[in-house]
Amino acid sequence: MFEGAGIGFQGPGVRFQGPTLSIQSYRDLLVWQKAMRLAAEAYRLAKVLPKAEEYRLTSQLLRAAASVPANIAEGHARGTRKDYAHFVTIARGSLAETETILLLLVDVELLPDERVQPALELCSETGRMLNGLLARLRAASDTRSLKPET
Repeated sequence: MFEGAGIGFQGPGVRFQGPTLSIQSYRDLLVWQKAMRLAAEAYRLAKVLPKAEEYRLTSQLLRAAASVPANIAEGHARGTRKDYAHFVTIARGSLAETETILLLLVDVELLPDERVQPALELCSETGRMLNGLLARLRAASDTRSLKPET
């Protein structure tokens, strides 16, 4: 739950415990944590890709996967729902790019399907969480600060 300037917010990918503000940082967001797991899995997959792909699909996979949690974090730090929603949409785009590259790696037989499935499952889970978060952010037309008043 975000509480600040009279705004309440609770949704998928956000942890709330009790009556006090528990989201102190983007690192507290479950969706960010899931996206970090996806990025780490992308790095593990990249280690087994052929050297010839280092500056092609490997590089693109790593940039796209790292962009998902980075954009969640940046949006959270911006302070308005409008800005936050914008960066969540960018994260969704990076997630779609990550998923597409993973599927392509299987299609061109650079990685076996069973090796890529855990990452694809993380893509699906992260996507659902991002969609829920975005819906909640867009549902409120209030663009006041999300940060607690000090």
